Amino acid sequence: MIKRMILGLSLLAFAGVAAAQAPATSTDAKWVEGKNYFRVEPQQPTSVPAGKIEVMEVFSYACPVCWRFLPYANQIVKNLPPDAQMVYLPVSFNPVEDFPVFQRAFFAAQALGVEAKTHEAIFKAIHAPGGELATYDASTGRLKNPLPDINDIAKFYAKYGVKPDVFVATANSFTVNLKMKRADAEVKALGVTGTPTMVVDGKWRYDLSTAGGVEQMVELTKYLVGLEEQAKKQ
Repeated sequence: MIKRMILGLSLLAFAGVAAAQAPATSTDAKWVEGKNYFRVEPQQPTSVPAGKIEVMEVFSYACPVCWRFLPYANQIVKNLPPDAQMVYLPVSFNPVEDFPVFQRAFFAAQALGVEAKTHEAIFKAIHAPGGELATYDASTGRLKNPLPDINDIAKFYAKYGVKPDVFVATANSFTVNLKMKRADAEVKALGVTGTPTMVVDGKWRYDLSTAGGVEQMVELTKYLVGLEEQAKKQ
């Protein structure tokens, strides 16, 4: 929880963070390696087709900051060049807020072919007022007890044509368990300590605090994708 709360502080004045920083006269002068973004060492392999630049959001559906970042993540996707592709890596490092069960749900939905069309909907089901998968009690602001479990989540996916028993079986399968272990290992290898974090091509890591805000996350992604495009041409 502490890991995510550190990044969450950067969204306390969500719109104001971006406005508080004056635009630089030069993109190259604005973004500084070791300050705004960090090299992943060693560079990690990507999951996109050869020739593509991977843009990854490391996140959790249960993360309130990731929910607030969603419109900006969508903006990043919308503005990616043809040679770049967005992917998502769910984390489990905050069990207090139900991260592991939603990591499991992500991989189950992915295996069943419904992840893409339910990505935004499950965020809403958790964080929008009256959401059926809410992890916080709107009246008290406290975590619910019990938190949503995989059976509750299966009922949500039933609206998208997946039978609850099939979803639960998939979620508890060897394949999904293996994907979860690999995801945890990848999160560690990338040096990710909070959500949301962005990683470009398994090489560059940055987050809301290092970028300076949500708008800057969008700008920095564009800059780093451009940097990788230039590198691939050399």
